[in-house]
Amino acid sequence: MGVSRLFWAGFWAFLLDQASKYLVVHWMGLARLHSIDVLPPLLNFRYGENRGINFGLLDNNSLLARWVLIGFSVAVCVTVLTWVMRSQPTRRMQLSAGLLVGGALGNVVDRLLYGYVLDFLNMSCCGFDNPFVFNVGDVFIFMGAAGLILFEGQSSRQRKKAP
Repeated sequence: MGVSRLFWAGFWAFLLDQASKYLVVHWMGLARLHSIDVLPPLLNFRYGENRGINFGLLDNNSLLARWVLIGFSVAVCVTVLTWVMRSQPTRRMQLSAGLLVGGALGNVVDRLLYGYVLDFLNMSCCGFDNPFVFNVGDVFIFMGAAGLILFEGQSSRQRKKAP
């Protein structure tokens, strides 16, 4: 099967997530500056500490919430890996699963190291001022989940065609 394809997609997603956080938050000093305009308003770096889930949900800053979110993320990764390994995934599904798992594990590492997920990407457009920030791992999680949904049907069709 394409376990190596899934592994490498996850590896690179994880590495790019962690490298981008280090580069922007620490090396470029976003943790100190709190704001860097890159291509305003389309792309800005805004420092964020996400102690909850998307859009600050479950952001009560408790140790229990932190460990529940770590456990949930790991459970999602195990579930996705188990599902993909047991099916006959297409290459696209393998890549999608790797992106999702790599991005999720990048956020898990943040929670283990800092107690929160480092966020820094902020995008606005067309008169809409977006107050939310996210990170590269979040992009990979979204792309991976969307890919699994879109490409799962292809895997099912391939199985039906098989004699």
